[in-house]
Amino acid sequence: MDERFSIEGLTIAPGVVEAIISAAVVAVEGVSQVGAPTISGGIISAFNRRYPSQGVLITADESGEIVVTVQVHIFYGYRLQDVAEQIRKTVVETLECQVGVSVGAVDVFVAGIQFPE
Repeated sequence: MDERFSIEGLTIAPGVVEAIISAAVVAVEGVSQVGAPTISGGIISAFNRRYPSQGVLITADESGEIVVTVQVHIFYGYRLQDVAEQIRKTVVETLECQVGVSVGAVDVFVAGIQFPE
């Protein structure tokens, strides 16, 4: 979301809602990381100064409902459908509790599998 997020007179700076979602999703069992791979398994590259919330996109559909798209990497051995369903539940609960908005849809894209080293 490039512009500020406003609800009931409260304005939230760009990246804040995405960071909240990213932190909640990475805590889901089976999720290796949110967004694209980074150097050293979690350190943001000095050449790519994107926010740690990369991999989270928030848009609104035609009816004005919020649509969240999350790109994740999953640990090997976890059932993808189960992890994706838990991510959806977590995003909806997090946004309802912490931001006070309802979510129309949560799309989960599994961008990769993290294999044991």
